[in-house]
Amino acid sequence: MSTYIVVVDDEPDVESMFRQQFRRDLRAGRFLMEFALSAPAALEQVKAIPDPSLILILSDINMPGMSGLEMLPKVKEARPNVPVIMITAYGDDATVKRARELGAAGLLSKPIDFGLLRQEIDQRLEMTA
Repeated sequence: MSTYIVVVDDEPDVESMFRQQFRRDLRAGRFLMEFALSAPAALEQVKAIPDPSLILILSDINMPGMSGLEMLPKVKEARPNVPVIMITAYGDDATVKRARELGAAGLLSKPIDFGLLRQEIDQRLEMTA
């Protein structure tokens, strides 16, 4: 069974950055990463990936159209057991509080600490093993 992580960000260069950071994991087949440039596209991807393959969703908060915070309750409704970590350049207390109220499992500030993110992914992989 393949294990998936969905990354949602409207910045096209995010995909290459994540693929570079996790290239060994991806080559080794530890998990697959799917990328969406918008919240609506992410919702479609999240619904298409079978249970329990999807282990984590990483989403930017500030995106045109539907924001990550607007997407969060829709994702939690569709996949209540999949943790969602929000990513923001503006990690103010109000944003953190709102994300938690909406069901976010955590919040990462930009620039992303990929070491910390790797630990989170490793924990999720251990839970599914």
